[in-house]
Amino acid sequence: MIIDCHTHLNNYHDEDVDSLPVSVEHLQRDMRRNRIDIALVLTSYKVTPGRPSTQATVEATRHLKHLRIVAGISFATLSPMTLEALRGHLTERRIVGLKLYPGYEPFFPSDPQLEPVYALAKEFGVPVMIHAGDTFTPKGKLKYAHPLNVDEVAVDHPGVNFIICHLGNPWIRDCMEVVYKNANVYTDISGLVLGGFTDRFEQYMRKQLQEMLEYGVEPEKVLFGTDWPIASMESYLEFIEELKIPERDRKKIMFENAARLFGIAASDSYLSTPSILSGLSVGGRP
Repeated sequence: MIIDCHTHLNNYHDEDVDSLPVSVEHLQRDMRRNRIDIALVLTSYKVTPGRPSTQATVEATRHLKHLRIVAGISFATLSPMTLEALRGHLTERRIVGLKLYPGYEPFFPSDPQLEPVYALAKEFGVPVMIHAGDTFTPKGKLKYAHPLNVDEVAVDHPGVNFIICHLGNPWIRDCMEVVYKNANVYTDISGLVLGGFTDRFEQYMRKQLQEMLEYGVEPEKVLFGTDWPIASMESYLEFIEELKIPERDRKKIMFENAARLFGIAASDSYLSTPSILSGLSVGGRP
């Protein structure tokens, strides 16, 4: 079983073009080809034709139990109306987590304005994913995206689970410390590359992840994710396959940790769901 805990349905090529139905179709096709059972779709901090809102994404995937939604939140436009809409989605279990984008927007996770967000996460028992590390756009401001910034909110909100996205890359060791120190902090391995891994960079990143798992961070605290469509699912699976870790630890990273944090059942698997895509080849096999 595999859960990709970090995917998007954004049109990164042209944000002025609405491509939500096509993106949903393409995501499912890549899931099928790569034997990804369940994907978490993270909505953006901004809404454009090419970056669908949480509401639109929920509606587009309502009938697809193998796609779960994590609501992206804009710090700049956070309002009582936004919080009320999130409450409605959480009550109906239409979203399974919340996502913040420091660095893309200029704020620290500890800003008091975010207290209602953390209160919602605690009330409904859902994790808060926090962008950390490099930004896809050069306009991002990195001081807001350092993984050490997550330590403060983790200490102040022990009843909330936090996920540092992207291993906090390039501050991987700092990310390791925050995850190691705080029982309520996890990390995902998504977004380490644009497209696929090159041999040299793959070796470098695999060494970083291998050392992280050997010297401080338990496998129970690490989640598999790709950042699709920015990163290739196939390349990521090959990257993980080469990790020298026990199979029981691999299962935790690939499925069990995300299933526990986001409240996902194995019966929600895409590969167990009848699909019009069932005739597609899977992993290169007919």
